[in-house]
Amino acid sequence: MCGLAGFLSLAQPEFADSQLKSMADAIAYRGPDASGYWHDTPAGVGLGHRRLSILDLSEAGSQPMRSPGGRFVIAFNGEIYNHLDIRRHLEDSCSRELQWRGHSDTETLLAGFDVLGIEATVRMAVGMFAFAVWDCQSEKLTLGRDRLGEKPLYYGWQGDTFLFGSELKSLRAHPAFRATIDRGALSLFMRYAYVPAPYSIYQGVMKLNPGCLLEVSRQHSTPSVQPYWSGAELARTGVKEPLTGSPDEMVAGLERLLADAVGRQMVADVPLGAFLSGGIDSSTVVALMQSQSSRPVKTFTIGFHEAGYNEAEDAMRVARHLGTDHTEMYVSAQQAMDVIGRLPMLYDEPFADSSQIPTHLVAGLARQHVTVSLSGDAGDELFCGYNRYQLTSKLWRRLSLVPLPLRSLMAKTLTSVSPDAWNRIAEVASPILPKSVRLSQTGDKLHKGAGVLASRSVDDLYLGLVSQWQDPASVVINGDEPPTLLRGNAPDLAGLDDVQRMMALDMLTYLPDDILTKVDRAAMGVSLETRVPFLDHRVVEFAWRLPQDMKLKDGQTKWALRQVLYRHVPKALIERPKKGFGVPIDAWLRGPLREWAEALLDEARLEKEGYFHPSPIRQKWREHLSGQRNWQYQLWNVLMFQMWLESQNLTTPSS
Repeated sequence: MCGLAGFLSLAQPEFADSQLKSMADAIAYRGPDASGYWHDTPAGVGLGHRRLSILDLSEAGSQPMRSPGGRFVIAFNGEIYNHLDIRRHLEDSCSRELQWRGHSDTETLLAGFDVLGIEATVRMAVGMFAFAVWDCQSEKLTLGRDRLGEKPLYYGWQGDTFLFGSELKSLRAHPAFRATIDRGALSLFMRYAYVPAPYSIYQGVMKLNPGCLLEVSRQHSTPSVQPYWSGAELARTGVKEPLTGSPDEMVAGLERLLADAVGRQMVADVPLGAFLSGGIDSSTVVALMQSQSSRPVKTFTIGFHEAGYNEAEDAMRVARHLGTDHTEMYVSAQQAMDVIGRLPMLYDEPFADSSQIPTHLVAGLARQHVTVSLSGDAGDELFCGYNRYQLTSKLWRRLSLVPLPLRSLMAKTLTSVSPDAWNRIAEVASPILPKSVRLSQTGDKLHKGAGVLASRSVDDLYLGLVSQWQDPASVVINGDEPPTLLRGNAPDLAGLDDVQRMMALDMLTYLPDDILTKVDRAAMGVSLETRVPFLDHRVVEFAWRLPQDMKLKDGQTKWALRQVLYRHVPKALIERPKKGFGVPIDAWLRGPLREWAEALLDEARLEKEGYFHPSPIRQKWREHLSGQRNWQYQLWNVLMFQMWLESQNLTTPSS
């Protein structure tokens, strides 16, 4: 796990070494063990690298690395778990004898580029990665990103210089960078709580989409982006060509594949462990790790004293059963809140998934003991784990039976009564209502429900449910939203049912842009490498070929994955209500964070900065403080942007 940065200039760059050093040093925490720089002044190209040594700790693993023949120079971030298999394939297929200097996966990639070409080698790779490789022969720069988007990569022209790097702060460190906020991207952030790929918060800077290669040169300055792997195509093919056989055979096949993925990801020349929440996904990963380890696996969890947010007790029970070397740390509310001030540095562009706070805390705990930690992320997206999939599908089946004009009238009627009035009505009616239909914050929920009544399709309904601000243009000044996969640029998901469509959309959007971004930045901020066995693309392909009733069976989510886990952990330790990995932001904003939030949401400040219309924000703030409504998600979006803006010294409005 490392960090990379670099540039391609139309002019011969001056001070190339110092520029590369500044870009790489901006992300030194991604690779604290070593640094390296390479540039070709006549060609106008430079590569910088920060190294976190995981495989081949010797100098033979240093980067940027040049191929033996001298054609390719690479800066690489990530891990290729099957690189020894690729080496054997190259040795068998190559007409000349290959000379290996060490046993790093980076050297394997370079040899593959020499023998097979870049795309063919990448297609063979099982792993997580982002890389920049310069072809000294054709004078082309190629950027690449792994299939599911575990590793980040930003790029874009700034004047006559093409900049790229693992994080935006690398690009900002180059003198050519112009920090102009993209208001369309800001609108997307307000809707989703993250800036979705391919956009970034800055004009002229993009994220390379997962599963893509980019080529650019001084002769052809418009970047050419081509996919080498398509998640949408995979989902279509998997549903069209499902696995056959008995449920037991398919569960056994899933276990074999997951065990192989876990085993490959346990290879490291440094201490290794795993995050353990006690839930299905992380428990499965840890169980498969322990089954292949001759010593107790190191596992880590954090706990909160607030019962509704505490998973530590569940994790401890699973750890005891599996016999892991378990470390837990209980965190006070103040310790969690202390993380907030570090979020702009960690996340580098606005990011508002508040579970970033406990994620960073558990990463910090793990880093005290290990350099690599496996995680159970992606189980929900691949095995139908989110309750919203079923709820949205059922809701749409019922809504679609009611004509749209009637639904619109119902929505207008519901919103004509204030949430506070609905709460009073509910309070009066509560004694005569069955317990099953009594709601807390009735008015808030009725108003939110009214917002989805006018949906025209299940995709439209789903967009409404995953949106924080339903109409970002009403709060962002000049904030026209560009198209995304969820709105205006839908992928081809023909043949998928409603639930499968939502799973696929999450895999293509929410997973890389929220979940994996959260984990990568939280962990790399403490120089910890994270690995995600569920994202071995062979596991992903297998999951999409599993029949849907192997994922959602009789209302139970992740059915096949549960059966794998039950072979290692008693069912009684797992079957319990799911807890979110979050923090009580709503209460904090009314209590210990109130003064901090008030300063960031000050009306005069918002007007001066010129990015937001103050009125809707101030209204939500007042309603939240009064307890009438719970606007924690919408307000957290604004607060995270305000903190980020302050950290970047960008308080002057941009166009």
